[in-house]
Amino acid sequence: MDISSALDISSSGMEAQTTRLRVIAENLANQDTTGATPGADPYRRKTVTFNETLDPAVGTPTVSVERIGEDMTPFTLKYDPSHPAANAQGYVKMPNVNSFVELMDMREAERSYSANLNVMQATRSMLTRTIDLLK
Repeated sequence: MDISSALDISSSGMEAQTTRLRVIAENLANQDTTGATPGADPYRRKTVTFNETLDPAVGTPTVSVERIGEDMTPFTLKYDPSHPAANAQGYVKMPNVNSFVELMDMREAERSYSANLNVMQATRSMLTRTIDLLK
């Protein structure tokens, strides 16, 4: 593996974690989004699945987003008979988004992004020192 491969691997990791952060932000923004009509489903939490792929140009394994799916855990019910989406018993289906879980996912994505960034900085430093030696 050469130095440019390290840059490609790190950049693919950063790109994947950026997608993950975008999905987390979407989940947090919609944590109170209910259905518009009685009994309608609210916002469903989204999840990110990663996949290892072989980059044919470089010949090294990289990470990519395989898919953005939906979390199929059940919705919670909140008693609010005045809400427009309340059913006949007065309960509203609430999104299956847990802000604590989202914040923990966000910290994990941030650490992973930061680690990939550190690899890129170290690689850049090595390249710079190599070029300085060749002068």
